[in-house]
Amino acid sequence: MPALQTRPRPADPAPRRRNRAAAALAAAAPALAAYAAVRLVGLVVLQMWASAEGKDALHLLGGRWDSVWYQRIAENGYGYTVTLPNGGIHPDLAFFPLLPALERALAALTPLTVQGAGVTVAWVAGLAAAWGIFAVGARLHGRRAGVVLAVLWGVYPTAFVQSMAYTETLFTALAAWALYAVLRDRWIVAGTLCVLAGLTRPSAAALIAALAVTAAATLVREYRAGDREDLLRRNARMLSGVCLAPLGWLAHVVFVAVRQGSPFAYFEVQAQWGNSIDGGRALAAFVLGLPLPAALGLCTALGLLGWLVFLCVRLRQPLPLLAYGIAIVVVSLIGSGYFGSRPRLMMPAFPLLLPPALALLRLRTAGTAAAVTVLALASAGYGAWTLLGTGPP
Repeated sequence: MPALQTRPRPADPAPRRRNRAAAALAAAAPALAAYAAVRLVGLVVLQMWASAEGKDALHLLGGRWDSVWYQRIAENGYGYTVTLPNGGIHPDLAFFPLLPALERALAALTPLTVQGAGVTVAWVAGLAAAWGIFAVGARLHGRRAGVVLAVLWGVYPTAFVQSMAYTETLFTALAAWALYAVLRDRWIVAGTLCVLAGLTRPSAAALIAALAVTAAATLVREYRAGDREDLLRRNARMLSGVCLAPLGWLAHVVFVAVRQGSPFAYFEVQAQWGNSIDGGRALAAFVLGLPLPAALGLCTALGLLGWLVFLCVRLRQPLPLLAYGIAIVVVSLIGSGYFGSRPRLMMPAFPLLLPPALALLRLRTAGTAAAVTVLALASAGYGAWTLLGTGPP
């Protein structure tokens, strides 16, 4: 009697996935450690300075400005409005829901307060962002470039916001991993991450645009190359990812419209906060209103920003990175909001740091370490000085 033949069991994919995740974490470990180190420098300097002035460093990170608005939403939901002395109105509907939802969930599941949960989410998201930034840099230029890129993001002038209960780290983490997914042609993953980014910050519009521009360029390139047969079917996953991308942002827009009873309520709410798009008129008026030395200094900084954009173009960055970085910069500059917030709004544009990262790699290891140390101390000092009373981030 012939022996029964049995089909071999398919290998369990779970161990393979765990092994891949462990390998990816091991590869990213130097970047995460270096990022954590430079952020720790900022926290130590803030703690020392705050203690010298008799202030609570944790309150500075999680208990002021926008942090309070997010925590109020986490505790009570939407519906709070402030009437300003000049009659203006600031409703909490201007703030997107993902961060307060995470704060509320973490506070419910742990002994943390909502404020502590907000700071914890920011710190964990900062590590996730550094990992995603490393992954992008390593894929394009090698692991050393990825490490330096993540560290440069951690010593950005307004990097102190990365330690605050704000949305910048959460948004940057989602954007970095979405762009990495696009680089690996994983469009459904990219679209899903973009949905979450759209529930985090209005600047997700830049990420949505980057995905759409990349997809459009892909279709045009294939069409011109003569690959017209089944063009849409062949790119079905890419198109699905692009269609997914705006759903998070649109969900909040629709929520505000339904709650306020007006189809344009979201834009009206943003205008009440002074966040409308004016094409750069507010920025020009701010520069012209400064004393001449300050105006020249600011113009120099804007020129340096333009030079970084030019270097990114000359470096021939992949289109999704280039489109995203430029879109973040443009959105940050053409709005009518408070000028002091603009460097913070541009912080998620990490692709702009690729040219400086590659330049640092040309130095010897000691030179790179010295440069990063100086930048970390400067960023820490500026952050502590800002948080201890000079104005909002």
